[in-house]
Amino acid sequence: MYQICVSGAAKGESVEEGKELAYALGAAIAKAGHTLLTGATVGLPNYAAEGYKKAGGRMSVGISPAASKVEHVMKYRLPTEAYDTILYCGLHYVGRDTLLITSSDAVISIGGRLGTLHEFTIAMETDTPIAFLQGAGGVSQQIQTLMELAHPLHSGAYVDFNEDADELVKTLTAHLDKEHAKYKKLYA
Repeated sequence: MYQICVSGAAKGESVEEGKELAYALGAAIAKAGHTLLTGATVGLPNYAAEGYKKAGGRMSVGISPAASKVEHVMKYRLPTEAYDTILYCGLHYVGRDTLLITSSDAVISIGGRLGTLHEFTIAMETDTPIAFLQGAGGVSQQIQTLMELAHPLHSGAYVDFNEDADELVKTLTAHLDKEHAKYKKLYA
């Protein structure tokens, strides 16, 4: 169906606070029949990938900042097990974030720190729908305040907030179905 990116904290307090939420989010994306994309990193994105695989998800894709599998594992110390395939882009974190967000039909963020804020900014500037699974603290809890302060130029950008993973995936899917209605066959 759609390519849904999960963005979130690799480290920090929100990883502990959001571990179960991330796992549930991955499962919700799998149950909805979507492809999962993450930055192939540790923490909340990896918990989402594990939940996705356990729930029978059909395709989990990681986009690594590394240029090779060896660099991914040895230099960056990133996981491989929860992914069906990993693209080793060699663009480091900043380039990887852009490729990840622009390759996705939508983004769901959970918790987070600076990288999650960066991915949110990319989503806003590229009009990529973004939703926030609340309850893990971090940047995701501050986005509404930041949006009020920054007055985003893309006022028509889709942004949603919810504390329930299944409900968030459901409303995001409904938005994408409406947005892509005339291209329904391409997403079948």
